[in-house]
Amino acid sequence: MNLVNKTKKTFALTTPLYYVNDVPHIGSAYTTIAADVVARFHRLLGHQVLLITGTDEHGQKIQRSAETLGKAPQEFCDEIVPSFVNLWQILDIQYDRFSRTTAPRHEAIVKEFFDRVWKSGDIYQGQQKGWYCVSCEEFKEERDLLEGHRCAIHTNKEVEWRDEQNYFFRLSKYQTKLTEFYQFKPDFIQPESRRNEVLSFVNQGLQDFSISRVNLDWGFPVPVDPKQTLYVWFDALLAYVTALLEPDAEPTLANALETWWPINLHLIGKDILRFHAVYWPAMLLSAGLPLPERVFGHGFLTKDGQKMGKSLGNTLDPIALVQRYGSDAVRYYFLKEIEFGKDGDFNEVRFINVLNADLANDLGNLLNRTLNMVKKYCAQNNVPSIGNEGISDENPLKTIGLRLGEQVKQAYQDLAFSEACKAILSLAQASNKFIDEQAPWSLYKQGQQESVEKVLYAVLESVRLAAYLLSPIIPNISSDIYQQLGFGINFNEQIQSSITAPFATHATWGILSSKQQLGTAQPIFKRIEPPKND
Repeated sequence: MNLVNKTKKTFALTTPLYYVNDVPHIGSAYTTIAADVVARFHRLLGHQVLLITGTDEHGQKIQRSAETLGKAPQEFCDEIVPSFVNLWQILDIQYDRFSRTTAPRHEAIVKEFFDRVWKSGDIYQGQQKGWYCVSCEEFKEERDLLEGHRCAIHTNKEVEWRDEQNYFFRLSKYQTKLTEFYQFKPDFIQPESRRNEVLSFVNQGLQDFSISRVNLDWGFPVPVDPKQTLYVWFDALLAYVTALLEPDAEPTLANALETWWPINLHLIGKDILRFHAVYWPAMLLSAGLPLPERVFGHGFLTKDGQKMGKSLGNTLDPIALVQRYGSDAVRYYFLKEIEFGKDGDFNEVRFINVLNADLANDLGNLLNRTLNMVKKYCAQNNVPSIGNEGISDENPLKTIGLRLGEQVKQAYQDLAFSEACKAILSLAQASNKFIDEQAPWSLYKQGQQESVEKVLYAVLESVRLAAYLLSPIIPNISSDIYQQLGFGINFNEQIQSSITAPFATHATWGILSSKQQLGTAQPIFKRIEPPKND
């Protein structure tokens, strides 16, 4: 297969394909927000971007969930999928493809891929004995189980003993190749802690794994033995490939891989790291296909320091959270307050305090008061006519601003969202300090008009730069700031905004022009009042 070399101008990334055994939870929202931020950032860089999300709909867990409700599995899936589509919409997720593993096109891709692996001699029949966690859809080593044969991830579920004839994939054959690949591409698995986990697992010796199940109807039949059903993970990982097909293209591997392969970034939760960092690359090697560039496994979310779960009654409904506080607030908190890659906690008091301090005060109040001062002290509705050239490089805001774009670009590329937010907020905080110290109201009374305008220009331009650099995370607030500064740019209109506001220009300090007419000062983020205890 001749794969067209991807240009540097394309960037493809994926969220996990989420299990539809229930409506989406905050963990699903967290990964998808992060993916959307990366996609938006690359669009600003001028890249062609393909953001893939979707649903994993086969397997025993889904079949049992459907049976419990007395529904056919497909009917059950069709009812749950819209809840994901709806959540992505209210979170302002700009995905390009929504991949469903029950799609007929997907079955064609799975069959062709299976055929390649079969012809490479990497599938054989054998006896599978072991403990199986239905919730993980995975066989577990005895050493990984908790007391009472409970799964370490789904601690309230006992695993089930299985003894059946299955088809196996020769994972063990790829131990050396995978080890060499990890050494050759040290950035393939991130962050470092996840990479170390995978290396430790692989160094213990890789075991072949079964890729089929008996006594399970819900899934694709094994092409060489229709009495068995393909293992959900063998099928699900390939949905990333299916999603690469153009809508009207014939579903073949050649068509799917033509433009966007290899995937630049798989974003996943750490609980499915092994499938993406070990099984998936081995399967691709077997099929003779290039491997993805990067797999990033983020941490888990807790609430008030406790693991979330229905049994504890402490789940966090992402839809309710967005309805109460708005999508920008939710996006900002989870990416700023949690170092991406580590476990993180949601606490409502902290949530409100962070949003009030950063978005209402440091950014919103700063813009509001500065716009009002321009109207009051400059007798005009335009940006002060000083311009970038009139501001000395020694100006403390310009000093920060001149290097901030590159600093934040690097942070986004490293998926260090928290670092990006803190660096950007430092400019807003410096601007607040600067305006208090310079006291343009006093300068105005002293008749120092040029000094007044220099102060106000520097602050407005710093707010603009902060809004632009935060636009992948808080697109609505950034759009509001840009409109109030006289730019007709909406960061939720993805193509138009990335063309009219390219990173190379807008991430630099000093582009505000006196030709721009300022809008009316309005709060960009209303201060949140803490909920009153009943």
